[in-house]
Amino acid sequence: MLTGHTNTDLLLYALLLVLPISALVARRVPLVRIVFSLASWALIFGLGLMLIGQRQRFDPYIARIAKALNLEDQSVVGNEVRIRMSADGHFWARAKLDGVSRRLLIDSGATMTALSSDTADAAGLDVKASAFPMLIRTANGTIAAKTATVGRLTLGDIRASDLPVVVSPAFGDTDVLGMNFLSQLKSWRVEESTLILVPHHPERRKSTADFT
Repeated sequence: MLTGHTNTDLLLYALLLVLPISALVARRVPLVRIVFSLASWALIFGLGLMLIGQRQRFDPYIARIAKALNLEDQSVVGNEVRIRMSADGHFWARAKLDGVSRRLLIDSGATMTALSSDTADAAGLDVKASAFPMLIRTANGTIAAKTATVGRLTLGDIRASDLPVVVSPAFGDTDVLGMNFLSQLKSWRVEESTLILVPHHPERRKSTADFT
């Protein structure tokens, strides 16, 4: 996993810390009050980031502010889709499955992309039982799952067609993007706290599929 921030982020955070420190020092505030004030500023700033991260998914105005401040959790930069690490230490992608928007956990340890029954129903997938039982190992043990195919999955500017998935109510409300998606990319890597996805043939992205 990646840790850290971009240089722009670090500069922004430094400026936000320097301003209150300078104001406090100029007023010759005792050290204890300085530490308390800095902790309060850090808490307020952290809560602000969390609120922006949640609201930008629903409020176009907040989304524009987040984009201007480079606070978006997912963005397209050149030929790459970049996803910031979430506060829980995981990477969550905003994608569409046959036109249905979902937030999926990206898990390189999962062989197959796994969808909840609710997501499969919402996307209108044709869920079928395999001729042989499909057994999936999870943190809660081995479960039986059915199979389906997502006709079109879009993630930023990345497109995937006819992506096999497994479906089970045992997944709860969590959807997982697995290695059968990641392995079709030209490359994927983690730099600092950002997951970078690079599709095949990005110059053809607007007219054909990204995957070979």
